[in-house]
Amino acid sequence: MGPGARPRRHRRRLELNGFLLTVLGIVAFAIGLLFSIGFHEFGHFTWARKFGMRVPQFMVGFGPTVASFRRGETEFGIKAVPLGGYIRIVGMIPPAEGHASRRATRMRSFIAEVRGQALNDVLPTDGDRVFYKKPWWQRVIVMFAGPFHNLVLAVVFFTVVLVGFGIPGTTSTIAAVPECVLPATSSATSCPADAPPSPAAAAGLRAGDTIVAIDGRPVSRQADEGWTQVQQAIRGSIDTPVALTVERDGQRLDLTVTPIANTVRVDSDGDGAADGTETVGFIGVSAAQTYVRQSVTAVPGFLVDRLQQSVDKLVELPERVPALFGATFLGEERDPNGPIGVVGVGRISGEVFSIPQLTTTEKVSVFLQLLASINLVLFLFNLLPIYPLDGGHVAGALYEKLRSVVARLRGRPDPGPFDIARLMPVAYAVAGVFVVLSGLLLIADIVNPITLQ
Repeated sequence: MGPGARPRRHRRRLELNGFLLTVLGIVAFAIGLLFSIGFHEFGHFTWARKFGMRVPQFMVGFGPTVASFRRGETEFGIKAVPLGGYIRIVGMIPPAEGHASRRATRMRSFIAEVRGQALNDVLPTDGDRVFYKKPWWQRVIVMFAGPFHNLVLAVVFFTVVLVGFGIPGTTSTIAAVPECVLPATSSATSCPADAPPSPAAAAGLRAGDTIVAIDGRPVSRQADEGWTQVQQAIRGSIDTPVALTVERDGQRLDLTVTPIANTVRVDSDGDGAADGTETVGFIGVSAAQTYVRQSVTAVPGFLVDRLQQSVDKLVELPERVPALFGATFLGEERDPNGPIGVVGVGRISGEVFSIPQLTTTEKVSVFLQLLASINLVLFLFNLLPIYPLDGGHVAGALYEKLRSVVARLRGRPDPGPFDIARLMPVAYAVAGVFVVLSGLLLIADIVNPITLQ
């Protein structure tokens, strides 16, 4: 093998490193997801045990058991499919209400069978340790604790990102200065001989210069704020000379730049979409970005924004399913802002780890934001008041308390525990929809994935 083989060997080494980093990102996300699921179930488990409920199983995942061990009266384990988890609390379904109809129907037979299986777990020694015999507020706390743990994880991850790593922000340092001005319709990748120089290049600006003053007025060193000042000054000065003071290699230089007219698209009605044009000043520079650490006080506002975005995504989910189906089976383009499954998020995590342009800090920051976003979705999704989700159990306990209060006000006896078994048909319908949607997302994430590049 001669010298000509070395570049090929180097490319193979880079490809191997990229592959290993991709695998590392996927594995890291899988571990983070399993931890998030386990922490969710730990919330249920902790409060169930605190209130004296018997919990015979604590499982992460579904399907066949991969590994398990027993501690006290509880079996802890990991199952083959890491797409959820559960703890089994004895007595989740109460006995049939005394006034319930005994006329045999297929649905009543099905509910009776489910109820029988649940009550088979109840031992004579359990007494008041069963779920349905506990006060309504204890049941609400137990079922709310799981999603709340996901919210806690999201807060922790976002706090680490904001305070420890920071978020991207523009600086008043120039990242790039084009040599010339090309029409927007031009496909040229280099400056033709007859192309006019960019105003920035003509003024002597260079990449790495930091703008410290405009027309003698100091420019803020705060991220985003300083660059906003620069943009406002340039955009409002078409064909008008602007005096810039820049720092270069420890020295200050005074340069004069004359912006030219440039037409840009703008959002005239504030709805987030560009729907008009405006002529502004242009010199042809772009700002360098940096990670800016935030104060702890910035976390609540950031979290509220992310919660609102997550709620909007959940609300929009049904109307986005047809487009997802088209992208999966009809060859249509996948919406990068559309729904994505855990396989797709894991793939993005692997892609983030393999991008050589990102620093280690940036990769870890993006990874933690992915985990935080997943935990926010788990928090919101599980609190939907639909059985068998945690929110459905919470709603059932609240309804039981409400009807108890109404009965007392009417001078009637307490109707007792709400028969959650009546909602089993709803539970199976919800589970069916969830399985279909999960399958659709799985196929879409494989055949037409969302990518960063």
